[in-house]
Amino acid sequence: MITSDNDSFDFSDALTIPQAPPGYKSGFIGIIGRPNVGKSTLMNQLVGQKIAITSPVAQTTRNRLRGILTTPAAQFIFVDTPGIHKPHHQLGEVLVKNAQIAIDSVDVVLFVVDGSQVAGGGDRFIIELLTQTQTPVVLGLNKIDRRSTNTEDLDRSYQEIAKSYQWQMLKFSALNGEGLEALQQAIVECLEPGPYYYPPDLVTDQPERFIMGELIREQILLLTRDEVPHSVAITIDKVEEAPNITRVFATIHIERDSQKGILIGKGGAMLKAIGSAAREQIQKLIAGKVYLELFVKVQPKWRQSRLRLSEFGYKVEE
Repeated sequence: MITSDNDSFDFSDALTIPQAPPGYKSGFIGIIGRPNVGKSTLMNQLVGQKIAITSPVAQTTRNRLRGILTTPAAQFIFVDTPGIHKPHHQLGEVLVKNAQIAIDSVDVVLFVVDGSQVAGGGDRFIIELLTQTQTPVVLGLNKIDRRSTNTEDLDRSYQEIAKSYQWQMLKFSALNGEGLEALQQAIVECLEPGPYYYPPDLVTDQPERFIMGELIREQILLLTRDEVPHSVAITIDKVEEAPNITRVFATIHIERDSQKGILIGKGGAMLKAIGSAAREQIQKLIAGKVYLELFVKVQPKWRQSRLRLSEFGYKVEE
């Protein structure tokens, strides 16, 4: 588990969770939206630390990731979900199903849209899902930093939606933080009084190994782009901790031999670049020196295999 000062969290520390003061609020907030609207960037900005990977490539998020923000007024447990889209394989079906499950298993839904574009068909598909839940919804217009000078049509398209369903609408930028204080306040107003669910200094409930794998996958998405898009899974095979260095051994699983060639690159150059960039990110995560060794393995059609999906940590959540 990761804390705000980058230390590991042992669940034996859970006994030290303080009692919340009278009137304190807490709850789970599901961040829902189409792929690539900035959900992961938003959660990183809210918790003040990078725990979710981001990429220009759509559908980056796969697992339901929790980010924790504790303030004097409330403890927010943000649930970052995969972008809701029409699935094209077994992996896609699992991801979308998990996002749909999250809608009914949280206290508040933060429906994030790309506020630099007018509402589209993908947004309306999600709206249909949200009309079937009793969970309070806050409509969040992200990417206001990308807006042109003419914003009346943009605002009107979302104001009509918010008015139709009596949703509160807020505008913000996950990139630079503009408008996030107002967003937090709007969410607080939707929450009920509750306890601290986690120690106040915790920023995610995910283990370090999971975050390490995600940081490796992020660099693959950034460096290979469309050549090796979403057919990549990472397993952390072994972590050896020594006083002065942490040794991490990981395997990159892909579906085709051609992708293996791209990932390794001429003379191993691409794999070296991926490893070097990922190692820097992992060193920030654990606040220490890291040795990272990567292996590449072909697993044909793993995204269509329930067994492989389960092995790699992708399954429908309860």
